[in-house]
Amino acid sequence: MTAKVTRTALVVLIAGLLFAGGCSSGPKPAANPKPAPAADTAKTQGQAAPAQTPAVSAKTEIPAKEKQIESVETGTPDKAAPQEKGELSVMMEEAMNACQDCDQRWAKGQLDEALSALDEAYALLLKMDIPPDSPLSQEKDNLRLMIAKRIQTVHASRIASPRENHKTIPLDENKYVLKEIESFRTVERKSFEEAYERSGLYREMMVAELRQAGVPEELSWLPIIESWFKVRALSPARALGLWQFISSTASLYDLKRDRYVDERMDPVKETRAAARYLFDLHALFGDWTTALAAYNCGEFGVQRVIRTQQIDYLDNFWDLFAKLPYETARFVPRFIAAQLIINDPEKYGFTLPTPYPPLKCETVSVNHAAKLSALSQTLGLDSSEMAFLNPELRYDATPDYDYQLKVPVGLTDKAGQTIASLPKWVPPETTYTIHYVRSGETLGLIAARYHSSVAAIVRLNGLQSSKLIRPGWQLKVPGLGAASLAGAPVVKDTDEKTASQEPSLRSAAAPQAAVTPSNGDSYTVVEGDTPYSIAKKYGLTLEEFLAANNMTTSSVIVPGQVVSVKKK
Repeated sequence: MTAKVTRTALVVLIAGLLFAGGCSSGPKPAANPKPAPAADTAKTQGQAAPAQTPAVSAKTEIPAKEKQIESVETGTPDKAAPQEKGELSVMMEEAMNACQDCDQRWAKGQLDEALSALDEAYALLLKMDIPPDSPLSQEKDNLRLMIAKRIQTVHASRIASPRENHKTIPLDENKYVLKEIESFRTVERKSFEEAYERSGLYREMMVAELRQAGVPEELSWLPIIESWFKVRALSPARALGLWQFISSTASLYDLKRDRYVDERMDPVKETRAAARYLFDLHALFGDWTTALAAYNCGEFGVQRVIRTQQIDYLDNFWDLFAKLPYETARFVPRFIAAQLIINDPEKYGFTLPTPYPPLKCETVSVNHAAKLSALSQTLGLDSSEMAFLNPELRYDATPDYDYQLKVPVGLTDKAGQTIASLPKWVPPETTYTIHYVRSGETLGLIAARYHSSVAAIVRLNGLQSSKLIRPGWQLKVPGLGAASLAGAPVVKDTDEKTASQEPSLRSAAAPQAAVTPSNGDSYTVVEGDTPYSIAKKYGLTLEEFLAANNMTTSSVIVPGQVVSVKKK
C-alpha cells in the first residue's frame, strides 16, 4: 500500500467516526497545523509578563471562589512491562516529533515535506502494539486523530483557499441577535453584568495572548458566553473553564490533566490553547462567524452541514444558521449581541459596572504537596486567597512534583521557604457504593437513595444517557449515604486501582447465596461470577461458553441463572 493510500484510508476512517458523533456543547479537537508563536521563557515557567499579570493584589475584594469541582478522575495502570512501555513511549515521542516537523514544514509552504513527516509518524503508529487496557492506548488514539487531521489540513492547502470573508468579526444586528440582546437585557441581565465585572480579572492577559496568536482581540469576550467568566465553570457536556474545553480537545492543545491539576482551569494556559484552536478554525473556514460555530459544535459537524449547501463553499454564515443545531446556531448571535452591548451599553439600556482590576501575582517553584489554606494561613492571607490565584489545582493543594505556584507579589521567598514545613497532603480516595439496578428503578431514585446525584452517577460510570439503565446493571454510586441500608459493598477507588479487566460481561443483580451446580452440564450463576470465570472453571474458552449459551459479548448474566457448561 502506498503512503498516499494509507493517508487517505486513515482520514476517511477518522472522519467517519467523528461524523457519527454529531454535535455537542463545548469545543472539539481541531487540526492544529500551525502552533501559535512560542511564549518567552519566563511565561513558560509561569512567570507572566506584565501584560499578563494582575495589576492589583488578590486581596482586592472579589466574588466568592467558584464551587470546587466534585468529580475525581481516576487513571488505570499500565500493564505493559517496563521495557515494553519504555519502547512504546520512545516511539510515541518520535511520532510526535514528526508531527511537529510537519507543522514547521507546513508553515513554510513545504507541503510534500510536511506529508512525508506525517508518513513517518503514521509508520511509527502502525508499529505500536499497545494492550487495550494500557493508558498508552488512548495516547495512540489521540495521535492517530492528530495525524489524520494534519493530513486533511495539508491536502486542503493544495487547493485554493476560500476567500477570507470577514477578517474581522461582522456585528450584524439582525433578528436573531436582537433576540439575544433582549435576553441579556432582561432575564440574564444580572449574570451578564456580573460576568462583565469579573472579566477585568483576565481580559488584559487574554488580549495579549490573542494578539500574539494572530487572533482578533474581540474574541476575548467569548468567555462571557461560554462561562460568564467563571474559571471553574462546568457544563453538562463536561466542558470546563473560562473557554470551556472538553477533555479530548484539552489533550490535543497540551492542557495537562492529572490527579492534582487540570489546566483547563488555568486562565493563562487555557487562553493560549483557545487562541490556537480559534486560529486553526479560522484557517479552516476562512471567516470568523463560521469558526465560532465550529468552536461550539466542532469543525466536522459544521463541515457536514456546509456540504448540504447548493454552493461549493459557504459564503455567509447566516446561510448556514438555520441548519445548525439550536445551541450552536444560537452561540454566534449571542456572542455578537454581547459585543454590541459592550461596545455601546447606553444604546441597549445598560449601565455596565466597573470591571475588577487585573490580578497581580508572582510565581515560585515548589515540589511539596500541601493544602493551600494552610499555606495562606502561614503567609498571613485570607484562607481562600491562594486557591483563588491557583484555580487549576483540583483539590486546592499543591502537587508532589515540581510546580510553578502563583503567590501575591512580594511573598515568593517566604512561600518557598515555608511550604516544605507544612504537613504533606495526600489526594483523597474516591469512595463509592455498588448498586444493582432493579426493575422500575431510575437514576433519580438511585441517586436520592444514596444521597448522591444523577450527574455524579453518570460521570462515574461513563453512561451515555441519564435516562437509560436496565435491570441487572451494576452501577458505582459515589458517596456513602445509604450504603448500610442498601447492603451493597463499599469500594475505595484510587488512581492506582487494580485493573484486572476480564471481559466486560459481569453478573449484575442483587447478591444471593451461593448455589451448587445443577448438574454436570449446567451451572447456576452466583454473585461474583463472570462468563470468563465460569468458562475457566469448566475448562472452556470464553468463546465456547458464549456459543453454548447463545450469548454475545454484550450479554448479561445474573445470580440464579442456569447456564450451560457443555461445549456446543
